[in-house]
Amino acid sequence: MKSSTQIIRFLLMVLVMTVDAFAQSPPAGGADLQSRPIRFITPFPAGGSTDVLARMIAPELSKRLGTPVVVDNRPGASGMIGLDVVAKAAPDGYTLGLVSAGNSVITVMLTSAPLYDPVKDLAPVAFLADSPVVLVATPSLPVKDVRSLIALERANPGSLFFATSGNGTTQHLAGELFNVKAGTKLGHVPYKGGAPAITDILGGQIPLGFLDIPSVAQYAKVGRVRLLGVAGSVRAEGLPDVPTIAESGLPGYDASAWFGVVAPAKTPPAIIQRLSTELVNVMKMPNIRSQLLQQGLEARPAGAEAFATYLDSERAKWGELVRLLGPKLK
Repeated sequence: MKSSTQIIRFLLMVLVMTVDAFAQSPPAGGADLQSRPIRFITPFPAGGSTDVLARMIAPELSKRLGTPVVVDNRPGASGMIGLDVVAKAAPDGYTLGLVSAGNSVITVMLTSAPLYDPVKDLAPVAFLADSPVVLVATPSLPVKDVRSLIALERANPGSLFFATSGNGTTQHLAGELFNVKAGTKLGHVPYKGGAPAITDILGGQIPLGFLDIPSVAQYAKVGRVRLLGVAGSVRAEGLPDVPTIAESGLPGYDASAWFGVVAPAKTPPAIIQRLSTELVNVMKMPNIRSQLLQQGLEARPAGAEAFATYLDSERAKWGELVRLLGPKLK
């Protein structure tokens, strides 16, 4: 018979082998994502805020998952081309898409034959960040805040116009939502981007604009434009002294530009949870938050369930506005 010492040694060896095998095994529920690179589809051109956001996240997510995360720019059709790639990809966790209010909510509602159904074809993974929209005015306009703007417009209905970066954008809908909430008739002038819009505001060709912070921040600092209010539900981190439009006389007003991550529908819940957890952790990193602020973005990480709930609320809000205004938004 074996001695008690040999038996103990044998049992210890089995224990060590078992622990080692468990440590090497993939996470429960098939959430291992290390067999090949992950494609991170960015449905906009390289160099924009969405592309910058994706390229900040990708290296950190790669470290946490133990596999390369490759940013793949697929621009076109207001962001729908890229999301169509995600919607039609295999639901295995190896294809992700950067999603915005435009390509997951607004643009799809304004398109007669969208390429995909964002509810049926895409699965929410994580909410990432906001890109605050601000209401700005040229200094020559005799208004100092949202209340005085509403009073001026009501005294001169239809006489004032606002610039945005284009039709059907979050900025455009922010202006139309303002009209509905305030009972005003501000006219919309779409531009091909924030740069030409702010140029005409600076030149006095148009008195107002709903634009993103990077487009206006440098001019606000030197008094060339006046910041009337932030369109989101909370004050912008980079503009703590600028009140929200909601707290300036329009309670409940909220028109944020935001970004999140989605996967193909039917991606296993364990994989969604793994990706969600790691993305939220990345967005909580101090260096990521500070880099985003420099780009006019504010990290607001939230997991898959919270993101799904938020998407439902966004679809309800913008859906109501689209039904109310219809072709005016196109």
